[in-house]
Amino acid sequence: VQLQASGGGLVQVGDSLRLSCDASGRTVSSAAVGWFRQAPGKARELVAAVSMTGDSIYYVDSVKGRFTISRDNAKSTVYLQMDVLKPEDTAIYYCAATGPNDFTLGFTLDRYEYQYWGRGTLVTVSS
Repeated sequence: VQLQASGGGLVQVGDSLRLSCDASGRTVSSAAVGWFRQAPGKARELVAAVSMTGDSIYYVDSVKGRFTISRDNAKSTVYLQMDVLKPEDTAIYYCAATGPNDFTLGFTLDRYEYQYWGRGTLVTVSS
């Protein structure tokens, strides 16, 4: 599975962006997918995760109510809609997928369970 994140950019406080994670080489319909971010000097953190069916979703507290993760398995694409962006959202955002059928009912918060990683896309929120 090859993953490619896109949609980042430079925006102002309060703006919105939609990130896309496109999978190729193999479908991700049987994988849980997570969006991670890493800000300069900080550890990589899981921002949101979605189960293979889309029924189970996780958000880190700092983005609840502002970010929405969704997936379109027919397109092998996972999205991260980011609204009301804040300067602290500035980071490189990565999408990652677990192995097929590793998490049939949910997702994992453990970054080491995500086997496939895409190159990140930079999000910069300017005040």
